[in-house]
Amino acid sequence: MKKSLAIFLMLTSAVASFGASEIYVREEPGGQRHYSDKPSPNAKRLAIRAGAGYRVVQAVFDGDTLLLDDRSKVRLSGINTPEVETPRKSAESGGDEARMWLKNILEGKKVRLDGDVDRTDHYKRMLAHVFTEDGTHINRVLVRSGLATVNIYPPNLKYAEQLLEAQRLAETEGLGIWGDPAYTPRPVASLPGSKGKGWRRLIGRPLALKPNRKFYRLIYSEQVDVRIPRANLDLFPDLKSYLGRDTEIRGWPSRRKDHYSILVRHPSALRLVGKA
Repeated sequence: MKKSLAIFLMLTSAVASFGASEIYVREEPGGQRHYSDKPSPNAKRLAIRAGAGYRVVQAVFDGDTLLLDDRSKVRLSGINTPEVETPRKSAESGGDEARMWLKNILEGKKVRLDGDVDRTDHYKRMLAHVFTEDGTHINRVLVRSGLATVNIYPPNLKYAEQLLEAQRLAETEGLGIWGDPAYTPRPVASLPGSKGKGWRRLIGRPLALKPNRKFYRLIYSEQVDVRIPRANLDLFPDLKSYLGRDTEIRGWPSRRKDHYSILVRHPSALRLVGKA
């Protein structure tokens, strides 16, 4: 019995350390158990989870969303990848590439999750930075490869500097999204009447600054503004410094009748043109 237990412990150690995924047990009539990593007649497969601190990625939904072996859904924190086609959404340029890259790298593999202030998003998915067994920061690599953009959502600021530096390099080299004509910056004036949804890059010059109870609004025209939450003001320079200067807005325009507004939570999404 002690010998069988020793074999079991050795095999489970191999699962944790080397990625073996299956252990089989065969029980004799007298109750003695035999363990192996190979199937045999009358043997049953044991469900073995990854070692402490690690989870196994069961499936990849898109470039920034995973399903773990315990059925938990994980949304990669601090980044965004283009949409893949679903019954409710159309595919965006680069979405399939990001999904396939993540699928090839992570599906069936063990990962470590590193959370931030908010543990879940409004869809109840876990928010996390994902690391492989060799320490690769998957969120950062997606950004560095141009497969994802940085999307910082305060108060979740962990690894923000590393992500922004990775994005700066990818953008400088014109990788992925940064070389894709679908994401070429467009004038703010082109937004009204434009078709399609999703993440945009817009260039314009704010003319006025108007506060209300929850937001400060940079006014670009009668039809377009940028909303900055009062709660996040400490992260931004003086908002008046944007007035009359060309800026690039990165985000998702929302529409209400003939008015368009872009919510900007972090200064990385509102950049003075020509300034890194």
